[in-house]
Amino acid sequence: QVQLVESGGGLVQAGDSRRLSCAASGRTFSSYGMGWFRQAPGQEREFVARINWSGASTYYADSVKGRFTISRNNAEKRIYLQMNSLKPEDTAIYYCAREGVPYGSGSAEREAYISWGQGTQVTVSS
Repeated sequence: QVQLVESGGGLVQAGDSRRLSCAASGRTFSSYGMGWFRQAPGQEREFVARINWSGASTYYADSVKGRFTISRNNAEKRIYLQMNSLKPEDTAIYYCAREGVPYGSGSAEREAYISWGQGTQVTVSS
C-alpha cells in the first residue's frame, strides 16, 4: 500500500513560484508512475503533470507546460511540483497520485491512478 501526503500549498501572488511536495510510503513506490492533479471548487479534477517510474519521462497539461516541473526522488520517496509564473487560474486543491500499473509509461488520465493524497490548497491572487 502507498500513503501519500501533499504539502507546500498556500496563498501566493500571480507571477510567484511555489513548490509542492508529496511524501510517499510503501515499498513499491519507486516502481510506479506518479501524477499531479488539481481540482477547483465546483469543477472536475484535472490532470496537471505526470512522471514515469524512473523519472526519465514527464508530461504536462498544456495549461501548465513551460511553467510547472514535476520531479521525483525515489530514494527519498518524494514527488515534487515546481510551479513558476503562477496564475489565478492555477488556484485549486492539488493532489498527488500513484498509477496502478508498475513500470508504465505514464498516464494523463485520472482513471489510471489508484492511490491519492488528501490534497494541498494553492490560491493565486491577482
